[in-house]
Amino acid sequence: MTAALSGLLISVVIGSLTAILMDMSQILRRILYPYMVVSQTVPIIAVAPLIIIWFGYGISAKIFTVILVCFFPIALGLFEGFQQVPIDQIRLMKAMGASGYKCFRYLKLPSGLPGFFTGLKLAATYSVMGAVIGEWLGGSAGLGIYMTRATKSFQTAQVFAVILVIIALSMALFGIVVALDRFFLAWRHQHKDEYVEPKKA
Repeated sequence: MTAALSGLLISVVIGSLTAILMDMSQILRRILYPYMVVSQTVPIIAVAPLIIIWFGYGISAKIFTVILVCFFPIALGLFEGFQQVPIDQIRLMKAMGASGYKCFRYLKLPSGLPGFFTGLKLAATYSVMGAVIGEWLGGSAGLGIYMTRATKSFQTAQVFAVILVIIALSMALFGIVVALDRFFLAWRHQHKDEYVEPKKA
């Protein structure tokens, strides 16, 4: 959980900064976007030797693995949210004298938060899996090591027990993100709850 939460928090920071930079500059968007996509196409097992060489067998390798799987959905979700803002609204705010910061603070940021939380929900479920994969690559303790030993010993019950623990931890993190979503975007969920589908004639 230490590796999963640490990697998830770092992914939030890096992913948010990347999305903001891509939204601010079209040049940076063209430079960073392909690398983001490529980072998700490379199998982690293929770069496992490099991860071990760079970070060793400690918790750093696990955190890096979590960042590798969680960074993309957060950055992409927030960036796509920024892109959903109608250009007419931006022009209207600028015509009324709003600065670039105010356009971002009062228009783009609220529009990007739903996409951000969508990506964060995906990242939260990936974080525990990423930490377990990091333990597979190189570790001395944790659920990944326990599952590897249980698999090699043909202890099927223990393997399923680890799977259930991973699912429970992932769902717990997902539930926390959902609670944060409803707290920070209360206006959005209240509007959904108040909406009543019109009856058909």
